[in-house]
Amino acid sequence: MDPYEKLANAIVLLAAKDYRSALKRLKKTPRNREAKAAASDLERFFRSGWYSALTSVDGEYLIENIRKEVLE
Repeated sequence: MDPYEKLANAIVLLAAKDYRSALKRLKKTPRNREAKAAASDLERFFRSGWYSALTSVDGEYLIENIRKEVLE
């Protein structure tokens, strides 16, 4: 695996971790503005062209799976 591929994977993994964390905070305190903003920003990232350039994993698929994991 080349360094650029490692970097791309690290970016996607960190975004998924941050999204999971934001959803957990929202589950505990639904009015948390910071968590809402973070979740919204990360959803926008997962739907972006830049995300698509980093990975072949469908962003909508990732969003749905993380939501199911956290909110159920």
